[in-house]
Amino acid sequence: MKKIGLTLLTAFVGGALALGAYKVIENKYSDNMSFEEKQKVYFTSNKSAPVVSSTGSLDFTEAAAAATPAVVYIRTTYSSQSGGGQDQLEQMFGDMFGQRAPQRGPQMASGSGVIISPDGYIVTNNHVVEKADKITVATNDHRTFQAKVIGTDPSTDLALIKISANDLPIIKLGNSDETRVGEWVLAVGNPFNLTSTVTAGIISAKGRNIGIIGSEDNGDDNPFGRTRNQQSAPKLNKAIESFIQTDAAINPGNSGGALVNTKGELVGINAAIASHTGSYEGYGFAIPVNLAKKVLNDIKKYGSVKRGFVGVSFTELNPDVAQKLNITNTNGLYVNDVVEGGGAEQAGIKKGDIIAKVEGTPVYESSDLQEHVGRMQPGDKLNVTVLREGKEKTFAVTLKADATPTNRTAVVSKSAEELFNRLGASFQPLSGAEKAKFHVNSGVKVTQVRQGRLFDNFEIPVGSVITSINKQPINSVADIDKAITNLRNGNLVISGYYPDGTNFNNMFQVQ
Repeated sequence: MKKIGLTLLTAFVGGALALGAYKVIENKYSDNMSFEEKQKVYFTSNKSAPVVSSTGSLDFTEAAAAATPAVVYIRTTYSSQSGGGQDQLEQMFGDMFGQRAPQRGPQMASGSGVIISPDGYIVTNNHVVEKADKITVATNDHRTFQAKVIGTDPSTDLALIKISANDLPIIKLGNSDETRVGEWVLAVGNPFNLTSTVTAGIISAKGRNIGIIGSEDNGDDNPFGRTRNQQSAPKLNKAIESFIQTDAAINPGNSGGALVNTKGELVGINAAIASHTGSYEGYGFAIPVNLAKKVLNDIKKYGSVKRGFVGVSFTELNPDVAQKLNITNTNGLYVNDVVEGGGAEQAGIKKGDIIAKVEGTPVYESSDLQEHVGRMQPGDKLNVTVLREGKEKTFAVTLKADATPTNRTAVVSKSAEELFNRLGASFQPLSGAEKAKFHVNSGVKVTQVRQGRLFDNFEIPVGSVITSINKQPINSVADIDKAITNLRNGNLVISGYYPDGTNFNNMFQVQ
């Protein structure tokens, strides 16, 4: 036994000495190692976890075949008053000479959309349909329909429209969180009126905030542009941008089209390009489908988006900002102020804190926070980790509903769909309690008012109740469709109550 123990001890000591000698030699002579040898040593002791992405096969034929039938061509028509499709040269020269260039009748533009429900619900960009008087949808099998706007969300540049059809082909919704930089994707849309076009590329970045939503395009000063030739939307203060960046070719007309992985799953809605010429120059941007899911479900259910807010204003940190603020941290979001009575203040977050993590995930840019919050509802709790005096503290923030008045925003001829769009509003059935409050037996609540449309012009605000149209009781969007289908003498009489309970009886003359 003693001999065995002595042998084991000798072997152990010898191995330790050999290993120690190897380490000494390795450290001493590491400069003489080739790059390949150094990498072998490094990766042997630093094994990386396997990378999992949402991609499938590298053969794109199945993905293209799965996605193409669900992508539609959208053509929009604008009256001369709305100016939606006005030629850019006319705008430029009209303004240069102090007068608006003469109109040549209705203007037209085009874009794309994606069918997400067999009964005709289609997602597209808000900027594709905003201010449109008429929206025509052409499916991949060459059928055409008139569409109505169910609701829009200018903050994310998304819109939900609907056509009267059933058993439509749909695209499978993927998971944009699982997409990885470097994986293959396809862009499906209708650039330059070339229907059912598929291009391929990779995801080149995620979480991009490019400042395009609600901004004015400034020619060469702003290379980020929407993928259509129409005027910019009004400026917004609450844009939510966390784009998927791709080098799959996206051009004017691709707006609202599909960005899909190689399994044919929808991972994004194409929305913008980076270009000095207005055409593809290498980079396109898509709205992540996980953000779109929340927005579209809210629009369908409520007529508008129910969005929660943390209740802070902040500045993205970088070395320059950190130097100006005289702090050492160069990553995260510096809290400039907290909203009085907001979720952040009630949770204990203070001015001067640095938001470092959300739900345990590091925060480097505003999009890291905005996309996460954009998927949540008022009342949801969000774990926010901040740096305060060099130490991490985590607070459970209850998101609050927007305390500011609802923005009155987006979207037309005598068809029911066009007239519905001309009203420029979204609706939600009244609850029993709301009917009791207004002492009515029927009615729908106005949940969104789109800028420049009839409800906006006649100052029927969000929160108003519509009880009848042309003396027909209204309890749903279907009742509105029925009431405006056959108008007598082109008159449309809308009756209801303002939010304060004052009644109104407005008559519109349909041209």
